[in-house]
Amino acid sequence: RWQHRPAIQVTNEPILEFKPGSPERAALQKALADLRGKTEDIPCVIGGEEVWTPTVRYQLSPFNHAHKVAKYCYASKELINKAINAALSARKEWDLKPVQDRAQIFLKAADMLSGPRRAEVLAKTRPEPGKTVIQAEIDAAAELIDFFRFNAKYALELEQSQPLSVDISTNSMVYRGLEGFVAAVSPFNFTAIGGNLAGAPALMGNVVLWKPSDTALLSSYAVYKILLEAGLPPNVVQFVPSDGPEFGDTVTSSEHFCGLNFTGSVSENLDRYRNSPRLAGGTGLSSHLFGGCRAEGAASPLLRGERLRIPVRFGGQKCSACSRLYAPASLWPHIKEKLLEEHGKIKVGDPTQDFGTFFSAVIDDK
Repeated sequence: RWQHRPAIQVTNEPILEFKPGSPERAALQKALADLRGKTEDIPCVIGGEEVWTPTVRYQLSPFNHAHKVAKYCYASKELINKAINAALSARKEWDLKPVQDRAQIFLKAADMLSGPRRAEVLAKTRPEPGKTVIQAEIDAAAELIDFFRFNAKYALELEQSQPLSVDISTNSMVYRGLEGFVAAVSPFNFTAIGGNLAGAPALMGNVVLWKPSDTALLSSYAVYKILLEAGLPPNVVQFVPSDGPEFGDTVTSSEHFCGLNFTGSVSENLDRYRNSPRLAGGTGLSSHLFGGCRAEGAASPLLRGERLRIPVRFGGQKCSACSRLYAPASLWPHIKEKLLEEHGKIKVGDPTQDFGTFFSAVIDDK
């Protein structure tokens, strides 16, 4: 059973009709006129800095090939790795930011999309896949706004969902981001999906490498800049246009790769499989041990005797193996002394020959 408290109230964004003479129609026509015949420069953005590489390309309007909608460049393998490092440098601070603060960024971005930036994003969505005004409206405006608002609502509700506590026991759950980075690979056909694939992991405390589609760079970059203006720290999401296979090879080769958010026809470097691999699985689940103190200041009984042997039982090769110890700084000298004392008592050897052996070999050198 769970305790559940209501979070913020949100509603679906109204879909505007763009009737002749309406203010939304006039605003969109002006935004389209401002873009006509222009080519926007779209760099890679790594660690908050705009970066250009020699691999320069152009995004063309699908219905007017003479119009170069955007000039952009591909990130090299070295630059993608630099983006990974930049993201990781921000991971801990971003993960520790309260979910209420993270949610406010996306709520502000939704308000910007709903109001002053709506016409701009619609105008930049329309020349890419050739969407009609209503198709652009239900995607780049209404759906993306709903993604940002409802995701924020659900994140706040999730944070507030806690196990029940009783008089003799207090139970709580902490929701943490993943210890690495998420790769977001977005499609050409929906501006909203691009913003959501990169935005949802970021909202939940993760850092992201966003690889937009080559044919949706104009709208993706507009959404990215709105997120930054709404308060998203520069290193949380890296904007990395790149060659699909090279991006896939590079991110999946990193030891810090921990998730793929993908929508498209064929995933980056996953077209070799007959089915779509699911990047979800059972991995080693490690336990954490918290060290407290009693009123008289002595170390908790949990940190004495058998409890100190938890990390090395079965060579640490089981899900209940303790990988982290959280202890008050004031108690650490005493705890460390006890740990070393118990460490000296652990018997290493062949458990089939000596039943008193506590620690044996691990399965292999991998």
